Amino acid sequence: MMNDRRFPASQAERLDKPERLVWLPPAEVIGALAAHTGEAIADVGAGTGYFTLPLSSAVGAAGKVYAVDGQSEMLALLKMKLSQPEFANIELIHAEAEQSGLPASSCDLFFLANVWHEIEDRVAVLLEARRVLKKGGRIAILDWRTDVEPVHGPPLAHRIAPSDALREMRLSGFEKLGSAEVGLYSWLVHGERLP
Repeated sequence: MMNDRRFPASQAERLDKPERLVWLPPAEVIGALAAHTGEAIADVGAGTGYFTLPLSSAVGAAGKVYAVDGQSEMLALLKMKLSQPEFANIELIHAEAEQSGLPASSCDLFFLANVWHEIEDRVAVLLEARRVLKKGGRIAILDWRTDVEPVHGPPLAHRIAPSDALREMRLSGFEKLGSAEVGLYSWLVHGERLP
């Protein structure tokens, strides 16, 4: 369940501003995710598809991207972008992060971008990720750095340190943990669901 920190759909146009490509380049993030052809990826908190569309290209026609979002308004905006045949591998799912509606052991990657600070029950989301991921599947969480002033993004008081996210992942049974800074204002933590 989300709280009052949820990014409002009424401000969705901010998600597609060209300047965002400068401070959070999708290609840099997709490269860090090591997404490749044929994978099934859950883009949880997909919004207007800032990462959904490049992930779709990364996995190709043999892959699948599940764009999961709890706001139907966001999914409606994303749906308008999917008229091209190359996006036929994208499926829109109206659901929350802790109950994604995805089948068990269906995904290679469970990706959450800029929503970790919005989630109240992060353990429930991590357990859902474990359920949805195949053995050896990966989780990746991208969120706002706590050590930079909020030119973009939520107030510093709402942000979560990457060390806290890693600790929560470890306690939820994820292994091979790692972290990196991406773009100008973000961190990315990742782990694997091992048998």
